[in-house]
Amino acid sequence: MLSLTQFGASGAPSMPLEWLLKGFSGIGEGTSGPALGPFRSRGDRKKLRIANFVGLSGPSGIWGPASINSTLLGVSEINRRGGILGRELEVAFHDTGGDIDEVMQTAADIVAAEEADLVMGSHISAVRVALRKIVAGHIPYLYTPVYEGGERTPGVMAIGETPGAQWRPAIEWLANTRQASNFYLIGSDYVWPWLSHKAIKEYIADAGGRVVGEEFVPIGEHNHGRQIERIRAARPDVVLITLIGADSVVFNRAFAERGLGSQMLRLAGAMDETVLLGIGADNTENLFCASGYFIDRASRENDAFLDQYEASFGRHAPPLGSIAQSNYEGLRFLETVAARAGSVARKPLLSAAANVDYQGARGTIGIRRGNARMPIYLAAANGLDFRLIKQF
Repeated sequence: MLSLTQFGASGAPSMPLEWLLKGFSGIGEGTSGPALGPFRSRGDRKKLRIANFVGLSGPSGIWGPASINSTLLGVSEINRRGGILGRELEVAFHDTGGDIDEVMQTAADIVAAEEADLVMGSHISAVRVALRKIVAGHIPYLYTPVYEGGERTPGVMAIGETPGAQWRPAIEWLANTRQASNFYLIGSDYVWPWLSHKAIKEYIADAGGRVVGEEFVPIGEHNHGRQIERIRAARPDVVLITLIGADSVVFNRAFAERGLGSQMLRLAGAMDETVLLGIGADNTENLFCASGYFIDRASRENDAFLDQYEASFGRHAPPLGSIAQSNYEGLRFLETVAARAGSVARKPLLSAAANVDYQGARGTIGIRRGNARMPIYLAAANGLDFRLIKQF
């Protein structure tokens, strides 16, 4: 799916936001969700053209509406400041929730037709691994969400949380504060959980714990009865969850409905307020999350971001969370790096991006040798909100 929204010098969209949906076939016609639309445009070459690949369908589609809003807010703010190196931003959204081969073909078409100056994405790592083969050697590729770390492909810039910063201190805290020693790992069957679990096992061992079970669930699986019974039989202190998006919602609902919420702790990584809303207040007992961003983190930068989000999209806009917010963060990062490089060409931009500090909704984030450094927060679910309990 592709939709294109252009912003003028004022930063306001030149077309109503409802126009975003025109690239979806079947909207309002009783279909199950968006499909790949036929719209194509090379855009205005005087503008800085960004192709943003985000999940708008499938399990990661739970973050789609807020991801679009966060992107548009970042574009609007930057365009009001005169754009990047004097070029207004123009963004196109592409759905990554369907077949990866179709997503790859869309990216190949964009590169071949020179339709974008930069690719950005808040999609799952399986899509990143596919897209970097096509995109990274031609135009810059900015990857914004939490991921498994270790991205060294020339041309790719990754700014999200990685396991060493996110999981290690949370596991140590549970071991020391809650006397947790037995862990059961369950994740979606793709690269982020695979590689995260590999690191997590080391962190558990270092904390004096042990893994009493591990499994990977196909993306889109909605029946977790067998997994939950195995968890019940293993009797872990902590169930460590790397399920993605709506799949995490379904699992956590079933987990609590089967009475396990009061019996063991849960620790999740790719969870935010959007997912928590889907899980429901009655199903979040003993649920923890480690992340570099939470809505309720009080700071000047986050307060300003949230105020602008509400002013732009209203009090009842799609709820924000770490995945959606990362789209805004990516644009703030790009603005800083391009100013430092004096160019948006691939080589100078990537050189400047390797070691830089920038300001976003998370505050000051440092990139050192391509790795993002930021405060990580441990939070406990409290109904439909997260209560921050520790900063690492």
